Amino acid sequence: MKMRDVAKLANVSPATVSRVIRHPNLVSKETREKVLVVIKELNYQPHMIASQFRTRKTKTILVVIPDIRDPFFSQVLRGIEYTASYYGYKVLLGDTGNNLDKERQFIDFLFQKQVDGIILLTARLDISNLQQISAQFPMVLACEYLDGLEVPTVSIDNVSSARKMTEHLIQLGHIRIAHITGPMDVVLSRDRLRGFQQAMMIHELTIPPAYIQEGNYGLKSGYNQMIKLLALEELPTAVFTFNDEMAMGAIKAIKDYGMKVPDDIAVVGFDNLEISAVFEPGITTIQQPKYEIGEQAMDLLIKLINGVLLSKKKFVLQDELIVRESCGGKVTCVTYK
Repeated sequence: MKMRDVAKLANVSPATVSRVIRHPNLVSKETREKVLVVIKELNYQPHMIASQFRTRKTKTILVVIPDIRDPFFSQVLRGIEYTASYYGYKVLLGDTGNNLDKERQFIDFLFQKQVDGIILLTARLDISNLQQISAQFPMVLACEYLDGLEVPTVSIDNVSSARKMTEHLIQLGHIRIAHITGPMDVVLSRDRLRGFQQAMMIHELTIPPAYIQEGNYGLKSGYNQMIKLLALEELPTAVFTFNDEMAMGAIKAIKDYGMKVPDDIAVVGFDNLEISAVFEPGITTIQQPKYEIGEQAMDLLIKLINGVLLSKKKFVLQDELIVRESCGGKVTCVTYK
């Protein structure tokens, strides 16, 4: 089965079939759908090795993820994969397990010409290294970001989001608010801490040093850091955690101490995982447009691969405060988001 057979049956030129396969955005929807129907009927498989030899493209992109176990990234990856498939690309997933050496190993795929571009969902390499790599290869940063790095980035404003969450707790009457951070070598942790501190400062509320505990993303970490807060002589009345998983761990710790959420201590999270709506109590959180982040990151990478010069590098998407039972007050959303 050859490309000209598909072209003959679809009543188009072989060049049009080639564009549908490699650059579908350059073909009208009507023609594209007609060709795709024939490709499916004939079960046509392009000769990818020959194609790579001619175009010097692998039609594969690499996505580097810090921890595949983190449910937050599943929706981001769905957005990336859907958009990649639309443009005729395959996705190679690299899970670093939060290991910097593994991140370097995956980036070597670029130098080995095994992929056409890369989307980083984690960025622990220093800015100078990333800047050098992005000068040679198409690269997009999603979810995380680094100040001063001239690489296309898609994310929310984590400082503003954390400030919004803290403001909500203050408006509910809380003045003793603790924060369980993520790892402080990650920019997102530093930004969410900064937003928390800004809101407390604006309202002239003090933050005892012990009210800030550094965690490590997961349920167990949220549980352990909450135990430390529960050991304090003066307990916080509310706790803002780095993400929803840590919020769940914190709630478990509070319950194990015979206390109630939010009656004794309010707990809020971040990311709006699906389970946050059905967890008991439902978790107040910040909704990130996860799918859209992945979708836009992949769209930007395709532009870079095709040599398009981007006039804008920073893309900040809108977040949303989702209020549920874990913080008390009026519930505005208890459904999946």
